Amino acid sequence: MSGIIWTIIVVLFVIWVIGLILRIGGKLIHLLLVLALVLLVWNLITGNG
Repeated sequence: MSGIIWTIIVVLFVIWVIGLILRIGGKLIHLLLVLALVLLVWNLITGNG
């Protein structure tokens, strides 16, 4: 399960970076980053990381 969460975090972060570079998505891109950070923190708190 931990591998899936890390994969989701990486994918969301990559999509966020691409959105910043191409200047598309607006607030949706930042929402993806926040979602990735929440998943990262949750993963670290629960000890799955």
